[in-house]
Amino acid sequence: MSSSFAAFAQTSGANPSVPLTYPQTRRVDQVDTYHGTRVTDPYRWLEDDRSAETTQWVKAQNKVTFDYLSKIPYRAQLQQRLEDVYNYPKYSAPVRKGDWFYFYKNNGLQNQSVLYRQKGLAGTPEVVIDPNTLSPDGTTRLVEFKLSKDGKYAVVGFSEGGSDWQKFRIMDLATKQYLPETIDWVKISNAAWQGNGFYYSRYPKPEGSALAARNENHQVFFHTLNTSQSADRLVYEDPKNPQRFHLVSTTDDERFAILTISDRGQGKDGNALYALDTRSPKPAFVSVVTEITDYSYSVVDNDSDRLIISTNEKAPNSKVVAYDSKRKTFATLIPEKPEPIAEGGVNAAGGKLFVEYAKDVTSRVYVYAYNGTLENEIDMPAIGSVSGFGGEKDDSYVFYNFSSFTFPPTIYRYDITTRKSTVFRAPEVNFKPADYETKQVFYLSKDGTKIPMFVTYRKGLKLDGNNPTLLYGYGGFNISLPPSFNALLVPFLEQGGIYAQANLRGGGEYGETWHEQGMKLKKQNVFDDFITAAEYLIAQKYTSPQKLAIRGGSNGGLLVGAVMNQRPDLFRVAIPQVGVMDMLRFHKFTIGWNWIADYGSSENPEEFKALYAYSPIHNIREGVNYPATLITTADHDDRVVPAHSFKYAATLQQTYKGANPVLIRIDTNSGHGASNTKKNLETMADIYSFILWNMGVTSLQEPARE
Repeated sequence: MSSSFAAFAQTSGANPSVPLTYPQTRRVDQVDTYHGTRVTDPYRWLEDDRSAETTQWVKAQNKVTFDYLSKIPYRAQLQQRLEDVYNYPKYSAPVRKGDWFYFYKNNGLQNQSVLYRQKGLAGTPEVVIDPNTLSPDGTTRLVEFKLSKDGKYAVVGFSEGGSDWQKFRIMDLATKQYLPETIDWVKISNAAWQGNGFYYSRYPKPEGSALAARNENHQVFFHTLNTSQSADRLVYEDPKNPQRFHLVSTTDDERFAILTISDRGQGKDGNALYALDTRSPKPAFVSVVTEITDYSYSVVDNDSDRLIISTNEKAPNSKVVAYDSKRKTFATLIPEKPEPIAEGGVNAAGGKLFVEYAKDVTSRVYVYAYNGTLENEIDMPAIGSVSGFGGEKDDSYVFYNFSSFTFPPTIYRYDITTRKSTVFRAPEVNFKPADYETKQVFYLSKDGTKIPMFVTYRKGLKLDGNNPTLLYGYGGFNISLPPSFNALLVPFLEQGGIYAQANLRGGGEYGETWHEQGMKLKKQNVFDDFITAAEYLIAQKYTSPQKLAIRGGSNGGLLVGAVMNQRPDLFRVAIPQVGVMDMLRFHKFTIGWNWIADYGSSENPEEFKALYAYSPIHNIREGVNYPATLITTADHDDRVVPAHSFKYAATLQQTYKGANPVLIRIDTNSGHGASNTKKNLETMADIYSFILWNMGVTSLQEPARE
């Protein structure tokens, strides 16, 4: 064993009252100075994901963690129930290309969903790509499948071991065989067809660790079929601004190529926009929106010479405009409303625009003509969330997926002419939705802002302050948390658990204004919103501090780390997953600089003060009774590199002297999210086991059966 840590003692069992002995992580004398403030970083060496010392540390930490988890008596029982409830066929909505309909299906517990196609809706399905055959452990994922306009070819993107890096191949759909070329080092990319090739985005091959090295100089290339990657034409790069993203998409008719440029590393939340018109005498990208500001612009489609664009320019709730490419003028098609347009909520199909609005975090969908005339609302089956509505210009119907906490995802077919929806495919899940209820409640945050929250539990549950409760949040990057179905919540609810999902500021639930109230110098609002959510659940007798767990991932992992520092007395259990824990150095790894637009940067004196005040690693205090903590990360997470969680775990283990466990669970061959179904189920079984065991639950209730 490396000299980085001393030998650790065998624990006497998974008993919350028995302190664990952790690996003694080596400390180094690393001090950085930020604007006159000296900051120690004793575990800097854990940032090297390729070192033998880090590898040994990971093994030692996992041994302690899995030894603890293995002694929870119902861990296997919980995993079996998770498998039971998750084991149902899962389908995506079909996508039409000519006579063929393409869709994904997972039989139930397959590690990866399989891509199928069939001729007509009544045709016999045939396998196009089965990712489960691509790696022994089922961790190679199909992350891109983009059909050419004529449907003869498809760009196929694969990710290995949970990494964000992608490898592109091109499939001939007549033979289902790949063309000889392979495209490497693709990341943050579309596959945008135009004629006999496609645009894509990539980075130069990284120097050093491919999973931790900083990603800079995002380039756009055009690849022509049946040529090598070395022959690809460089379309756009900007080496003077190495932290910009450059993405190209094409309109449905392939007339326009759209270049989107963003610079979040400089703190700008919006983008510039350029368009290449193939009908021009000398096609080239010309400016539609030249400057990068905090306004965003997204091209939905074109209507002859006009580009239809969704934007929040001088419209925090967003609007839809038309840009005349000949006259270089803008005109409003669909004005801003009191409710925000949902993220990605403007789609085109069948010559119509489908616009999704979020009213108190639930979906409302309206159909518009291309001239902006409102035609009708699409009635939803319940209060919930929706996705879909994309398609071809000549489609006569579209598909959408609807779900809510107790409404399993159901695919509907919407007929554009009759304006009627019918169920196309409904799942059969092994639980009784009618046995559960969801309430949307509103509570006042610290500054008086009204915050919505969904609370789901079994009907008839006694609200006596003694119910195991899991509070989940995110609060950032303009991302909303709408009501949606998750079969993996069912086993927790069956144990008398309550699931609460708070819609914190920083998200997009109420438009850009809501987002801005949780950004940069206002990030503390997000933590206050989450803390007052916990206080509300306790005051209303849903639960108590002894029965309350908090969970969040990525930016939500930061959330959990920050609030357990600020109010450890409110929570019995904390689950920070793949969290951004070092707020002073996040921008130094992979694409972390991209988050400066939301967080700010330690290189800015004023923003440094705000970041340092809540950074989870830098605010762990001695003499505090921290909740039982299970940190989760993975070795192939190249979005929020695992060093965040490594350094956080080492700091908390060294500082906290109480009896509550502080464990880190480090998955292998997995990334920012579970890389396959098996790993997802194993992780959730460990999380629920850890939560319930540390709340004093010694045995499980038998779930009700159909």
